Amino acid sequence: MRILVTGAAGFIGAHVARRLADDGHAVTGIDNLNAYYDPGLKRDRLARFGAGWDFRELDCKDRAVELLIREGRFDRVVHLAAQAGVRWSLDHPYAYADANLQGFLTVLEGCRHGGVGHLVYASSSSVYGNRSDAPFRTTDPVDHPVSLYAASKRANELMAHSYSHLFALPTTGLRFFTVYGPWGRPDMAYWTFTAKILAGEPLPVFNHGRLRRDFTWIDDIVEGVVRCLDVVPTADPTRSAAPDRGPAPFRIHNIGNHEPVELGDFITAIEDACGRRAIREHRPMQPGDVLCTAADCTGLREATGFAPRTPLADGIRRFVAWYRERHRV
Repeated sequence: MRILVTGAAGFIGAHVARRLADDGHAVTGIDNLNAYYDPGLKRDRLARFGAGWDFRELDCKDRAVELLIREGRFDRVVHLAAQAGVRWSLDHPYAYADANLQGFLTVLEGCRHGGVGHLVYASSSSVYGNRSDAPFRTTDPVDHPVSLYAASKRANELMAHSYSHLFALPTTGLRFFTVYGPWGRPDMAYWTFTAKILAGEPLPVFNHGRLRRDFTWIDDIVEGVVRCLDVVPTADPTRSAAPDRGPAPFRIHNIGNHEPVELGDFITAIEDACGRRAIREHRPMQPGDVLCTAADCTGLREATGFAPRTPLADGIRRFVAWYRERHRV
């Protein structure tokens, strides 16, 4: 198939583009290579994963992307470009409006007019807000986001539904749960904790460690994305409306490891992989943060026959080995 991957220099995007190219698809990747974190890392991902597919430096909020999709005759679009980061959204709100709202609208318009057969896009576990009734199901209400980032990802789901309803555009939203792995994002806890433990620096442990996260290995995320591409939602006027499905050709799935881990145990797993003990500095809860994330992946499993399954200890060992090799520590 002809497939467009947005955010192709990003953590998840680079892995997805590489996998699709390896599977024999004609892949075009776009990314704006912004400076939210080191653009050099993004270029290194492209160098590592870039053979066999076409890359273009473009920003999704620009109309050039709509034109590319209109004229590209793409069978599928995988939209992974976004302004990430819950905490950064507290001080840089307009970046989220530009990238996550305007950028997504541009992609939707391109898909609508370009005859794209299926749009698969990244949502986030953050849409569930600060809930305590884990595990989170796609049928749960998601009306109380606690950060602008979360609100923008929920807005993407609503925008996608409107295009599915009005224009019969098949869309599938994937709520990712705390993705980690090699070539990841340096602003994420698994990266910063590894760096600080190996450097002998103290770790900020927020909410005194009373947090739980559903950490999901990157290869499991990629497998879920790739499998969803071929499971194209269809319209069914007899189907009753529900938060994650309805009469329109629209679906939402969770992709998470469905085994939430306490922050303290997470740090211990990194300590074990590094062979060093951490210096833990306990701090209060941060604005915009949530106490727990936990995925119910029933819908994903029923649709694709797959759900993430990599144990945290195995994934952390592999990440730390990659980190030490890259940074020579």
